[in-house]
Amino acid sequence: MTGTPVSGAAAAAEQPAVVSLRASTSADRDFLKTVFFSTRFDEFAASGLSVTEIDALLAQQFDMQESYYRRHYPAGRFDVVMSGDIPVGRLYHDWKRGRGLSVIDIALLPTFRGAGIGTRLMQALVERAAQAGLAVNLYVEVNNPVQSLYRRMDFVKCGENGIYESLRREAVPFGSIAEPLPGLQSSIAE
Repeated sequence: MTGTPVSGAAAAAEQPAVVSLRASTSADRDFLKTVFFSTRFDEFAASGLSVTEIDALLAQQFDMQESYYRRHYPAGRFDVVMSGDIPVGRLYHDWKRGRGLSVIDIALLPTFRGAGIGTRLMQALVERAAQAGLAVNLYVEVNNPVQSLYRRMDFVKCGENGIYESLRREAVPFGSIAEPLPGLQSSIAE
């Protein structure tokens, strides 16, 4: 699980492609696990544990996180992020009238980070939420570099929980229209 088993990922990252979403299925489990591992492996590598021990620990954490998300967000969307026809990440989100859009998790494979895909995803989510009159809420690690993107997008800190900050962006449209995101479904639950 420590590698990136996406063939041609580097070549695809260099060419602009349509970014879209599709609902994840049980067939995506190994891919979603790879995405999760890619976000956590380095922090455990410094622990002195063997690769085998880290893989076992991350597999257990992945299972617990997936179970937690699906139990606590039963109406949530659990999507695979696509760049063209290549799966490149995951986007988990939950739309609730009165509470807003919760961005549960957004993660891309390392090869696709810094290429603007995350920005495009967030712009599309924020725009769709603003159209529905919903604020956008998310948690992000205090030291995560993506904080600068969220600040540029007018998210404001509204709380802290350990190593995470709670950020919120009110239901205000951007000055310009975001690029469409095929597959983005905002099934707003009451």
